[in-house]
Amino acid sequence: MEFLTCVVAAEEDEYPEVAVSGAPLKQWSGFEAPGLDTTRIAALHSLLTGDSLHEALDRYEPVFVAEGEDETLLLRIDPELFDALATLDDEALEDLAGELAANELYEDEGVDPEEVLAYLTAMVELAQLAESQDQTLFVWIKLLQD
Repeated sequence: MEFLTCVVAAEEDEYPEVAVSGAPLKQWSGFEAPGLDTTRIAALHSLLTGDSLHEALDRYEPVFVAEGEDETLLLRIDPELFDALATLDDEALEDLAGELAANELYEDEGVDPEEVLAYLTAMVELAQLAESQDQTLFVWIKLLQD
């Protein structure tokens, strides 16, 4: 199954609008994150917080599901992960990217460690922007129809 994923910063109460938006990056700050899904978000959460992968997965139930032809899931980045991302320095970011790239979720698909670093850098920068504007990070996942 193919999907399109974007990470966006928005006001907490804007999540329904983000979820049904056909193109959230036109209205909110964010970036496209190819391949980012619930399991990869949970893996990142687990690495940064020390929670088990199972505990992390439990934190990422969709906050909104738009069904039908434009099926879309919206996840809210957990506050603990959000805070960890917003305070990550460059050295810790590089270390985290290396650890994440070595995770079987990425390694088995042959994902380039530089791609992991690029997406994590974008996520950290977005978390810092969101924190400065008192916003939340959401992950918008649209299932693509064949």
